[in-house]
Amino acid sequence: MAQNFSLKDQLFNAEKTRYLAGLFTAADPSFDADMFQQQVMSRLLDLELKERMAWIAECLQQTVPRALPAVAPVLLKALPPPLDPNKTDDDFGDFIFAPLGDWVVAVGLDHPDLALDVLEELTQRFSMEWAIRPFLNTYPELVLARLEHWCTHDSYHVRRLVSEGTRPRLPWGQAVGLELSDPMPFLDRLHADSTRYVTRSVANHLNDITKKDPELVLDRLQVWNDKGAQDEGELRWITSHTLRGLVKSGHPRAMKMLGYDPDADIKATLQVNGDARIGAALEFEVELEGADGQPVLVDYIIHFQRPNGKASPKVHKLKQAALQGGTLNLNKTHKLKGNATTFKLVPGPHRLEIQVNGRIRAGVDFDLLG
Repeated sequence: MAQNFSLKDQLFNAEKTRYLAGLFTAADPSFDADMFQQQVMSRLLDLELKERMAWIAECLQQTVPRALPAVAPVLLKALPPPLDPNKTDDDFGDFIFAPLGDWVVAVGLDHPDLALDVLEELTQRFSMEWAIRPFLNTYPELVLARLEHWCTHDSYHVRRLVSEGTRPRLPWGQAVGLELSDPMPFLDRLHADSTRYVTRSVANHLNDITKKDPELVLDRLQVWNDKGAQDEGELRWITSHTLRGLVKSGHPRAMKMLGYDPDADIKATLQVNGDARIGAALEFEVELEGADGQPVLVDYIIHFQRPNGKASPKVHKLKQAALQGGTLNLNKTHKLKGNATTFKLVPGPHRLEIQVNGRIRAGVDFDLLG
């Protein structure tokens, strides 16, 4: 399969490798920067993103072939200053430091206390949610105790690691052997955090849980709402971001928590305009009728045909509004890209449905032309 290296080349390339080598040379003049750079670049561009992280970590391990107690002083001395503590969001750090977490796992799994000390520092340069998970699985009580302490850490990057490192469905992350409810005491504290970087992680963590136990999440959100420890507007944002998966599936209690009545008497009229053609667009209009001022959350669902003949529904956001004067008219143009690499469009019969407050209110069949 053809690979797109643009993102990976930005994150891991010769310039970034020289930068990392320079940090270690400054920390330890015996560090063989030339050998490290040559080894890294000998195969870096042939690897996928996560493989590049592991490969750089392997090269570091070969350049400094020692266990963590000997490695840690050099590693910590090589680190640049922590990320700006005055920011509150959008400061993920420099991806070139991600392999340092893999290195700590490789040489530090027998030294968990020291490894956690190092990860505490590393995560203030680049998030260590992937690296902490092997330690969490190997030493759950020890790591959970450290995470409890980190809930009140001065650095919001360390506080975020508590939530992100224990997520049930972390992308790219090793599975963790925790019960879904185990990290809840941490989230109880972190949901009231003053930084969006932390509260977004809390919401993503809860969204993961909704895949298996929606009621656990809904109950906890209600507790937080009753407690009032977080700013009202921020808690609304957390709630909305948490429930995005349940909204797509039309979960009634999630809808009610967001202020949308799934049982509201709402009539929807749907019309597709013109032909829908691959490479062009699907154009449609919707008219909603109901009580004046009725809040509505409107999604549209396209049931795409797959090459195997089965239909694959995709839910898309359309509008959050209120029925002013008892009506709402919406128009939408949905682009039908013919060259998408992740989802290949297939000509033939398709279906479009309108979901309002979690209920399907109207639907029409249409042919997708090639």
